[in-house]
Amino acid sequence: MRIDKFLKVSRIIKRRTIANEACDAGRVLINDKVIKASAEVKVGDIVEVLFGGKSVKVEVLSLKETTKKDEAQELFKYL
Repeated sequence: MRIDKFLKVSRIIKRRTIANEACDAGRVLINDKVIKASAEVKVGDIVEVLFGGKSVKVEVLSLKETTKKDEAQELFKYL
């Protein structure tokens, strides 16, 4: 699954276009590597998103095309 779609489906970032822009600006890392929005994310990857002065680091637990709001937290675990 593409990283921009994963960020939207897991609700780490609210909209896919914003996730896409964050990737283009170099604020999204997978396993400590800056990536593009089209990069593939796999189960077990460590994703870090830089929001201004703070960062959110999560581990991918599962991948789904769509989720309900209540189930979105099950896709990742905060580190």
